[in-house]
Formats: sequence, C-alpha cells, structure tokens
Amino acid sequence: MEFELSSDQQDLASAAGDLLDGLASRERIRAFVGSGTADDPGDRVDGFDRLLWEAMAEQGWLAVERPEAAGGLGLGMVEVAVLCEQLGRYTAPVPFLSSMLAMAALQGVGVDGVRPSAAADAEGWARRLSAGEAVGCLVWAAEPGTVVARPDGDRWLLTGRPEPTLYAAEADVAVVVTEEAVYLVTRPQGERPPPEPAMDRTRSLAWVPLDDTPAQRIGGGVSATRTVDRTAVGTAAELLGTAAHTLAMSVEYAQVRRQFGHPIGSFQSIKHTLADALVDVEAMRSSVYYAAWCLASGDPETSLAASMAKAWCSDASQRVMAAGMQVHGGIGFTWEHDIHLSLKRARYDAASFGTAPWHRERIAALLQQRLAEGITPI
Repeated sequence: MEFELSSDQQDLASAAGDLLDGLASRERIRAFVGSGTADDPGDRVDGFDRLLWEAMAEQGWLAVERPEAAGGLGLGMVEVAVLCEQLGRYTAPVPFLSSMLAMAALQGVGVDGVRPSAAADAEGWARRLSAGEAVGCLVWAAEPGTVVARPDGDRWLLTGRPEPTLYAAEADVAVVVTEEAVYLVTRPQGERPPPEPAMDRTRSLAWVPLDDTPAQRIGGGVSATRTVDRTAVGTAAELLGTAAHTLAMSVEYAQVRRQFGHPIGSFQSIKHTLADALVDVEAMRSSVYYAAWCLASGDPETSLAASMAKAWCSDASQRVMAAGMQVHGGIGFTWEHDIHLSLKRARYDAASFGTAPWHRERIAALLQQRLAEGITPI
C-alpha cells in the first residue's frame, strides 16, 4: 500500500512552491500587511493579493476540482489539500480555500428539494469561481440556531449572526452552511459588509449580516455534512503548512543562533523541543492526507477522519507555534521576524470551522451513532 503522494501530486506541490516563491515572497507579504501600525494598513486595496490570485487562476488552481468536461482539471481533495498546505506555508493573502469550499458546495448541488433555477444559478457561480472571475466565502453556521431559515415562496430567508467569515467583504457569492442545509446567497457590491480589524493581517475578515436575507437552497443534510467535512480538511491542511514552515524556521534559527559559543540547536532542551514539534507536524500530515483521501474516494469514514484531522491539527499546530516561539526567544516576539505571521494564521485557523473541542464532540456523536447501528468503531 502506497502512503506517499503520487509523483503528479509532488509535482503539483513543487510547482505551487515555485509560484509562491515569486508572488508570495517575504517582501510581498510584508508589503501587503504593512508595518503593523494603525496608520499603515499595507497594500490591501482589494483585501487580497490580486496579482497572485490571477496567477493562480491562470495555472488552474481554482479549477483543480472542476470536472474536465466543464473545463477543469478533474482532480480531487488530495490535490486541494496539497495546495492548501503550500498556501499555509507561505501565509499567502488570497481567498483560495474560501472560494474552493464555496465552489465545491455549488457544483455538488444536492437533489433533495433543490429547484432547477437554484441548481442553474449554483452552476453558473461555480464556473465563475473556477475561472477566478469571482470570489466566494463560506459562512459557518453549523451550531444549531445560529442561522434560522424560513421559506418564502420560491426562495428562503435567512436570519442570524454567524461567526466572522473570511473574505466576506470581498465575496461575490456566499455559501451558508447550517446543520440541516446549504444555501446560496448572492452578495451585490453595495451590500457587502466592511472588513473588520483582525489579528491575522494577511486575510480579510468580516461579519455577515443575515436579516431576512434572500437565499436559494442548494442542498440538504447530506450536502451540509460533506461541506463541513471539506472545511475541516482544508483548514487542517493550511494548519499543516503553517506548522511545517514554523518548524523549518525554528530549525534554521537553532543552527545559526549561538549562545556560550555554540549553536543553540546543540542544547538538549532545544533538541527535545524541536523533536516534539516534528512528531506533531508529521502526525498532522498523516491525518490531513488520510482525511483528504477519504473525501476524494467517498470513504464511509470521511466525517470521522475529517474531524480527527481538524481536532488534531488545531491542537498540534498551537504546540508547534509555542515551540517555535520558545526557540526564537525574544526576536520571535517582534514585528520584524516572520514567525508572528504564521502564529496569527494558525490561531485563526484553529478556531475557525469548528474548534478542536467542537470536532471531538462530533467524533463522539459519530461513534455513538455507529454503536447504535451495531457498527464496530475503528
């Protein structure tokens, strides 16, 4: 049995790294986030790096899961995870994951109670997202009662206050995921919420006001479950990339920083700290790519694997960040060093689309359901 990425997937990761080396370099990321002061917002005119976004669209990143018959690459969630890992590694300021999650929900429209007009609209938005012509966001409302939907003729009206959403201020279309269904909400230019101040300055964050907001229902409970699984795996893959980069920075720093005439990496406490971080990162990698494979292959263990990956990566990434800060010492607490960019990215990803406790509760519920059905847990 082969547990490594295929040669094509490795080539995809290498090509992605080459693109990001040029368009998400340290200098470009620094220019984007600014100096950190209130009067220097950085180069964030569009809320994301438009040049990088267009380059990604040109290379087919946004169409990676689009069927070949529809002009896409016809690949799957494993390839999406490969790209998410690279984007997390570079803390790239683009709405890739949010748009990919929205597009997958739109092109996977369910048949349970979905009107033909809604299916046609969803397919149109999926095509635009895959071409980079539009930006999408995924509004998380999986907690019961967060968003209430009520029918209104041929449409639905959504009311509630979900958690802050990545790229909601820039999104042309939003996909709202509740516990029971998935909805399509079009976001005209004049109705988009303003961006809010956020700890992670590499990404835009905004509240999505839902006050009898018109929406189209594009899926039921099965679609909602699959979308939640995808959010968990995609975010876990970003966490993997961020943690792996932090570990690499820490190892490099331990080799060049000297104390008492020796590199600090020669000290036993630093060795143990970095070894523990390596164990966490490799376990993250295994959980992420197993869950991505489950999604791509339609494995019945998908929901369990997805929540396990998100729960583990949320916790493990914070341990890796703490280890990195410890190894870097005082320089790690300054704006001048890049480690704070990774730390802030990991902090938000760990809390978004379900925290580790939320996913552990989901795992417990799934296992309890399996026992009730007479299925032996894995």
